[in-house]
Amino acid sequence: MIQFLADIYPWTKALHIVSVIAWMAGLFYLPRLFVYHVEASSSGDSRDEIFQVMERKLLRAIMTPAMIATWVFGLMLVMTPGIVDWASVWPWTKAGGVLGLTWFHHWLGVRRRELAQGTCTVSGRTFRLMNEVPTVAMIVIVFSVVLRF
Repeated sequence: MIQFLADIYPWTKALHIVSVIAWMAGLFYLPRLFVYHVEASSSGDSRDEIFQVMERKLLRAIMTPAMIATWVFGLMLVMTPGIVDWASVWPWTKAGGVLGLTWFHHWLGVRRRELAQGTCTVSGRTFRLMNEVPTVAMIVIVFSVVLRF
């Protein structure tokens, strides 16, 4: 198994990067949709229904599969011999960033359900602020992996 992971390393890395890009795109876009949803519609109106469809499809059809693929390919990379030096700081800061993004993904899922039920009390301003979470996590992850500090 370990030799197999070493043999397919370039493919695993490429698929991991593609998955991360798809996931990050959704993590950047969904909070922005929430801003427009809470500021431009009322529960039950036609815009509310359109936002609900867009948010549900983005989360279920793109973001969640991309998150799962990111985790699967990332764990495959972690198990590939010679890729991760666990004595370094970078794998731990990257792991912290990925766990933060995963928490954020689930936080967005809860807010999507609340918006669908008409029970969301989060303001557009808060969604705008939360939209910065993936940016901060991305910076931590990229600098950790590239600079290997």
